[in-house]
Amino acid sequence: MWEYTDKVKEAFLKPQNVGEIPDADAVGEVGSIVCGDALKLFLKIDKASGKITDAKFQTFGCASAIASSSALTELVKDKTLDEALEISNIDIADYLGGLPDQKMHCSVMGREALEAAIAQYRGQPVRQKEEGRLVCKCFDVTGEKIRKVAVENHLTTVDEITNFTKAGGGCGECRPDIEAILSDLWSVSRVHETPAGPRKLTNLQKIALIQEIIETQVRPSLQADNGDIELIDIEGDKVIVALRGMCTGCLMSDVTIKGIQAKLRELVSAAITVETR
Repeated sequence: MWEYTDKVKEAFLKPQNVGEIPDADAVGEVGSIVCGDALKLFLKIDKASGKITDAKFQTFGCASAIASSSALTELVKDKTLDEALEISNIDIADYLGGLPDQKMHCSVMGREALEAAIAQYRGQPVRQKEEGRLVCKCFDVTGEKIRKVAVENHLTTVDEITNFTKAGGGCGECRPDIEAILSDLWSVSRVHETPAGPRKLTNLQKIALIQEIIETQVRPSLQADNGDIELIDIEGDKVIVALRGMCTGCLMSDVTIKGIQAKLRELVSAAITVETR
């Protein structure tokens, strides 16, 4: 029996914004009834301000899918498209006070529907599913999607991948393949353990390694002095961070940033630059 928060129960029993917008400016459709979950998201966008003025959804799925869809439509209202794209699947789950681990894939589906709707509005290609080799045939999940979700949510085990994507939750034949993907993706975190220095990385591997270094080597030292750091974005070789806690406004913040930059240049790439926001 899943343990649902009161907010999840309320959003399931009394979901907000159910239905469709006949003259919607953007529509994002993800999932498949065959695979058990499907979501269609409708957005109305004010062209003058660029803000989302209305959002509705139709979904086929469990209580968590309905609650997550309801939460998403509430979160995107009155936001610009760029602001809406900053909403992560974790934000959707947090809005509901959390989701059972086994139901996190519902929040991921909401994020994907939002991306698809905004891509359609902007005239960008809308991918019905992630490109790449199909890994999980039961739930139609590719290796590229597994890597993307793993990096975005820092997932390191097959069970976590199943919770967030459903991959591996059917016949189970793909679980060794998922394990191999994770092993390749996160093994780059051990680069700093060898004297060989940085090696050529794929974009996903570079992002994963930067996240790993900040989480395991930078944050603990800052938190020891009541400070903290948040990774905001990675744009090529530019790493954008925000200093938190006692680090905010500290006279030594420039020295801190230079130290982080030096560490990332040593362990990831000599071209790395670190900026604050």
